[in-house]
Amino acid sequence: MPRTTDGDGTPVPQRLLAAATRLFADRGYDRTSVQEIVEAAGVTKGALYHYFGSKDDLLHEVYARVLRVQQERLDAFADADAPIEERLRAAAADVVVTTIDNLDDAMIFFRSMHHLSPEKNKQVRAERRRYHERFRALIEEGQKEGVFSTSTPADMVVDYHFGSVHHLSTWYRPGGPLTPQQVADQLADLLLRALRP
Repeated sequence: MPRTTDGDGTPVPQRLLAAATRLFADRGYDRTSVQEIVEAAGVTKGALYHYFGSKDDLLHEVYARVLRVQQERLDAFADADAPIEERLRAAAADVVVTTIDNLDDAMIFFRSMHHLSPEKNKQVRAERRRYHERFRALIEEGQKEGVFSTSTPADMVVDYHFGSVHHLSTWYRPGGPLTPQQVADQLADLLLRALRP
């Protein structure tokens, strides 16, 4: 049975994911071998295959772990006892901050999603759709209450915001003039301005 942690207590799956993320970001998914991943993580191929069935599973998990966090946070914002404008703004800003906090993961995903197996690709699309539908439901709630304009369909508003989020990895640089929260606040404000009646 493979060791579950290393000397500092880091679980092997996290070590493998960290190594894979670093290598996929630096070299690209298709130019990174399983051997390079296990060497960077300091484990054997047997350990990798114990936790992940394939390199494809690692690629899926790189993105899925971020999406799980974002989904949990979105659900919390959506279910909060606060005015719809506050809940939507919090959710809109949060997805920006969590994407910037996981910029390599986002870049890897959008650059390498086409390498996923058809089954994993379908699974990721379903997970993303669930997230987008929950986000859209917040917009629709505000539109029904008359807080948000109905002149632009909710689907288009969602596409507008997530188009900005999905391109963060192409231009945002840590250490630049704006902090993640400043970028998040500005994008959330743009979204809410677009929804004003």
